[in-house]
Amino acid sequence: MTAPSTASTAVATRADWPALLDAASAPYRRAGPFAWRFARGKLGMDPVFRHLLREGLIPPHAHVLDIGCGQGLLASLLRSCAGFEQRWPSGWAAAPVAARVTGIELMPRDVQRARDALGDGAEFVCGDMRHTPFPAADAVVILDVLHYISVAEQDAVLARVRGALPAGGRLLLRIGDAASKHRFRASQWVDALVTFVRGHRALPQFGRTLGAWTAQLETLGFEVRSQPMSAGTPFANVLLVAQVRAAV
Repeated sequence: MTAPSTASTAVATRADWPALLDAASAPYRRAGPFAWRFARGKLGMDPVFRHLLREGLIPPHAHVLDIGCGQGLLASLLRSCAGFEQRWPSGWAAAPVAARVTGIELMPRDVQRARDALGDGAEFVCGDMRHTPFPAADAVVILDVLHYISVAEQDAVLARVRGALPAGGRLLLRIGDAASKHRFRASQWVDALVTFVRGHRALPQFGRTLGAWTAQLETLGFEVRSQPMSAGTPFANVLLVAQVRAAV
């Protein structure tokens, strides 16, 4: 039996990702036209969602804590994976079937959209990540959120995340690399615009360089690798994959 060619793998990926995108976006029709359009656009254009699935960064049966979950897009995407085991894109890691999500979100309107769309398919908590208790989790996801709070508060949240993870647990953290000054400013401007469009006021943004983020995570006991995560955009986004070091 021969392995599939690169060309056939690419065709399979193109054939299956749009169907998964449709399935993950569809529940938001229950939450209104804006919620559906936002889900469709964000899931379709932001490279991080496909990357998480393709690389198997969220394993099957994991309990996932999504901090700053917005209207629950990751929860919807993971829930939709259950119907795609037999037509999962070739070359991707195993589908994260039976993953359970707890989402924490500050904005009540987004929490309501998440609940309207997904019902009891995930647990959504309306609260401030600086104060809301974190449940034990196998994986924690924080995408483009920590820059809304001060550096000292970022450190406190990351320490609590470390406490919620077991040895071998994983933090998936997307940040803007402040060392890429022009691209970092572009991401700040767009972030403020999107925040305004979603009906929220723009908040101060506290950035750090990739090196500073990595050093802080290593201090907390993580092994860290980074992956550029702004393909097709003018931003300085980087995904940090931080694994809790095994006890010696």
